[in-house]
Amino acid sequence: MASSNMPQTGPGALLTDPVRYPSSASPTVRTKRAFVLVLLTLLVPGSAQLVAGDRKLGRIALRVTLCAWVALLLALVLLLLNRTLLISIITNPVTSLVVVLLLAALAVGWAVLFVNTLRLIRPVLLAPSARPAVGIALVLALVLGSGSLGYAAYLLNVGRNAIGSIFSSGPAMEPVEGRYNFLMIGGDAGDDRTGRRPDSLSVLSVDAKTGQTAIISIPRNFQNAQFSADSPMRKIYPDGYDCGDECLINAINTEVTNEHADLYPGVADPGAQATLEAVSGTLGMDIQAYVLVDMDGFSKLIDAMGGIRIKAGGWVPISGETIDELNGIHGMPLGWIPAGDNTLDGYHALWYGRSREFVDDYARIARQQCVQQAMLKQLDPAILLAKFEDIADAGTKVVDSNISSSQLGSFLDLAMKAKGKEAKRLTLGPPDFDPTFSTNPDFDEIHTRVDQLLASASGPQAAGPVSGVQDDAIVAPAAGAGHLQAAGAAPGLLPRPFTGGAAQESPAPSDFTPVTTTPDGEPITEEMLNELKREGNEQAIRDLVATNGQCAAL
Repeated sequence: MASSNMPQTGPGALLTDPVRYPSSASPTVRTKRAFVLVLLTLLVPGSAQLVAGDRKLGRIALRVTLCAWVALLLALVLLLLNRTLLISIITNPVTSLVVVLLLAALAVGWAVLFVNTLRLIRPVLLAPSARPAVGIALVLALVLGSGSLGYAAYLLNVGRNAIGSIFSSGPAMEPVEGRYNFLMIGGDAGDDRTGRRPDSLSVLSVDAKTGQTAIISIPRNFQNAQFSADSPMRKIYPDGYDCGDECLINAINTEVTNEHADLYPGVADPGAQATLEAVSGTLGMDIQAYVLVDMDGFSKLIDAMGGIRIKAGGWVPISGETIDELNGIHGMPLGWIPAGDNTLDGYHALWYGRSREFVDDYARIARQQCVQQAMLKQLDPAILLAKFEDIADAGTKVVDSNISSSQLGSFLDLAMKAKGKEAKRLTLGPPDFDPTFSTNPDFDEIHTRVDQLLASASGPQAAGPVSGVQDDAIVAPAAGAGHLQAAGAAPGLLPRPFTGGAAQESPAPSDFTPVTTTPDGEPITEEMLNELKREGNEQAIRDLVATNGQCAAL
């Protein structure tokens, strides 16, 4: 007779396996088994089924898991070796849809495995005190695993829809002489207007290899703009947009939208396209695409980012109702943005870039450049991920463009390369040209200066300074120079006298002292400025806020 202490062998021995047959195990082993199965499903989906359940289901799930790991590894390799291709896959309308569907399917499949794992755990066999802990662990693992995949699919779909709403489906563009050139249009589109009235026009020229950026700002009051040779508007204005003082460059958008849209059959936004052609002909460069930012919705994008941080050189008014449109006089300001360090929400950032009361358009241009720089500098990946849905939703209401969505991968990659590099800058007005230059522009001089700018921002020359080109300095000419010098502004920060359109040296972005006191040393306050306004002493206010075009992104 065999001893009862001899180990059991054969098929019957499997019934004592506590992993597959927990009924034969102690309560402590059952609890440990439950947590191990949850952990296996979280870390290696399918492994719990392989060791404790349906082996066929487990093998299928493991194959899918292995394929997912391989895909993730390939994505990491592409991130290191070919980031542009990876971004293109994610932003392409077709491939991004495939990725969304695959992520959603994986999320559902993983959730099914967690439900199956709960069946394998057999909660009725667990001690009553252990059941809540195991249940909580399984729910947390389900949220961490399947929930994360589902949320990733949702965010990718939000981004995909936003891209489809903002960008076009046209063909990709090729760089011109090694650079991509974009027109950035900032304007208002109200219910009482047909088309937008651009308040800011800037050309961003980006080196296709290095991401080195040059920014050219065109004042909205620029006159006699030249249309490019292939522009339909050139037949109407062969000698330039020269119909008088009303023919400012920012009027082209509205005029074409209202009167000449038939010249642009099949073009989604004739006004924006005509403006692009005018800027292209004026600068003597091929501008390939435009990005239009509606300033009325701009504040939503800033709020979605969590605000922007800037250092302001002077006080900026939030203007009240216009009471003298001819002379640009407003009623009492609704508020003030103080000189010094500020964190601006959307409302105040919009006014900071829009206000021109007590100063001229060139101060506003400088502040607009500063706001753009702050947005690019401060929109880091952590903010983008944390507020992706809000930013994408705001973007669809703010931005419109004829850039092809198929090319976003390469452009986003260029934006990453450009981050941290100093942008070269040129303004067709102060501080780079005499204030009267916008009224009577010298186009040969413009073309020469643009060529110099682009040469300084291309290839190996980008690292060195070129005469007459600014390095990322956001400084506007200030009125009341004598007053400000007496108020304690640092020597050398005020604009030098203009000499025939020659460019002036500009300080580095942060090398200025915000003007916060009067010449007598009294602190400038909102109450002081409002009292001067009530007294009608607008010149005193102009003197006190004359440096509000100075700005640095923090």
